[in-house]
Amino acid sequence: MVYYPKKHELYKPEDVETVEVETDVLIVGGGFAGCGAAYEAAYWAKAAGLKVTLVEKAAIERSGAVAQGLSAINTYIDLSGRSEIQNNLEDYVRYVTLDMMGVAREDLVADYARHVDGTVHLFEKWGLPIWKTPEGKYVREGQWQIMIHGESYKPIIAEAAKTAIGEGNFYERIMITHLLMDKNDPSRVAGAVGFSVREPKFYVFKAKAVILATGGATLLFRPRSTGEAAGRTWYAIFDTGSGYCMALWAGAELTQMEHRFIPFRFKDGYGPVGAWFLFFKCRAVNCRGEAYIETRAAELEKYKPYGLAAPTPTPLRNHQALLEVREGLGPIYMMTHEAMEALAGGDPKKAKKIYDEAFEDFLDMTVSQALLWACQNIDPQEQPSEAATAEPYIMGSHSGCAGAWVCGPEDLMPEEYKADFPFIYNRMTTVKGLFAIGDVAGANPHKFSSGSFTEGRLAGKAAVKYIVEQKPDTAIDEAKVAELKEKIYAPMVRYEQYKNTSVDDTINPNFFFPWQGLVRLQKLMDEYAGGIATLYTTNEVMLKRALELLQFLKEDLDALAARDLHELQRCWELVHRVWTAECHVRHLMFRQETRWPGYYYRSDYPDLDDENWKVFVVSKYNAEKDEWEFKKVPYKQVVEWSY
Repeated sequence: MVYYPKKHELYKPEDVETVEVETDVLIVGGGFAGCGAAYEAAYWAKAAGLKVTLVEKAAIERSGAVAQGLSAINTYIDLSGRSEIQNNLEDYVRYVTLDMMGVAREDLVADYARHVDGTVHLFEKWGLPIWKTPEGKYVREGQWQIMIHGESYKPIIAEAAKTAIGEGNFYERIMITHLLMDKNDPSRVAGAVGFSVREPKFYVFKAKAVILATGGATLLFRPRSTGEAAGRTWYAIFDTGSGYCMALWAGAELTQMEHRFIPFRFKDGYGPVGAWFLFFKCRAVNCRGEAYIETRAAELEKYKPYGLAAPTPTPLRNHQALLEVREGLGPIYMMTHEAMEALAGGDPKKAKKIYDEAFEDFLDMTVSQALLWACQNIDPQEQPSEAATAEPYIMGSHSGCAGAWVCGPEDLMPEEYKADFPFIYNRMTTVKGLFAIGDVAGANPHKFSSGSFTEGRLAGKAAVKYIVEQKPDTAIDEAKVAELKEKIYAPMVRYEQYKNTSVDDTINPNFFFPWQGLVRLQKLMDEYAGGIATLYTTNEVMLKRALELLQFLKEDLDALAARDLHELQRCWELVHRVWTAECHVRHLMFRQETRWPGYYYRSDYPDLDDENWKVFVVSKYNAEKDEWEFKKVPYKQVVEWSY
């Protein structure tokens, strides 16, 4: 929605207090990954006499992708037999790799997977209610998922993290905008800077190790929702690509940034369909009532061996639905009434229980879907609901694998990858002392909430070990800090300087507001980089045009204006989004194939090309030269499994 501030709160840099915080481990982002890092780092830091600090731009209790709640834990292997289905590590790595159409960092996937069960057991110990069978087993939603009563999922985890690091060591309502590099060694991180979104305070965090846990990126593309609902997306609207942007500015290598996730969801409300497909056994049909996964089964043959995998890879399930839409056979319907009737089997008591569970699925995590049903007079046990693919999201923890190129565990990481990293510490990027987790760690998807927390734990322990063993003596360039302070508050100074040039704030020759820039970004990405306007289709000419328009937008970012601290936050979120969008477009152009049909289509390279492109695409931005470098890194099988 367009933001109209009630009053102007303008601050000049010289009038803003500078607050310096010295720490050892700095965690940026308080979602599940950040909380996992805080919890684990605090344990090891105590023994080493180190300090751990967590910074979050919102309130930790309700921040991150699970802010509203969740109805299932989507990653639980069960190596000990606590659920209805017991799995093994090899099958899980196979599932993830095939869902990524054959390209995943198996060392990273296996690493979080071998520890994730312990994380889930911690969650239950802390008070998370997990559904149980009469025999006391965890109730499975699918092969890798278990059901929970998860409205308070995030507050439970936040409390554990905050307790672990202690009062005074977590900072809320502070947006981190830039990383600080070591004055004496530019290849090493030395902290971060940001500003309070509640009061005129500029924060300088000095650290020996920094863990990026800032989430993925939404609203790079024009959303399906419009008007007052324009902020309604499936993934967290406050995920703005900050981690990707700050990492690439720091010189860290990024990988798989061409990959985006297109969720298939209940239309407009974005309610998830996972429980309906897996738990309620619901069918999806086209306008003729045909189950398209059956009528389009032959389409999967074109994508051997991945198309023949069970379950069918997520992008290919999207692909089947999109073929229906392209041929005019929409809308797609979820046959909720049919599924509920079949499960109830004519038993009224059972029908009531199923009905309650169906609504809890949304009330735990997507309240707007239940509201949409109510306002459109839809009763899911009486009639079907429309479903559709959403706009693209950039992420590394769900069914997406974008993020930083990170170091894996020493016992699993292929030798060919080790030369990329200055030191071998789990989840460290190619920049010394900089770690990435959750959505910011690339090439290891399907972490979801439990896996992201687990990856945070792995990085938290590794960051402490790095400091103890390497003893980094970091130094801050005070002149650079002063320069960044001026830059961060420049939108406020600009507004004050030029606000009287026109009688309407929104029409001014000297500045524009972040909302206007966001709409501009979304339009160009939607039309040229494979958004919903083109049914996720693009080509080299379109991508070059996107880069041309992005360059104009980047130049214009120096004209952003802010009327209060909230709008200043939106300015810097836009900056991070624009750089993330450029990285995504450049990666899309470099990978000359359609690796993930259903997520995007390169019309000039429409096929899979395992011979040339079964690789990781890795990029690096050189800030001094303003140049991008790209390379291919081969996929390596680490865990024994077969097609």
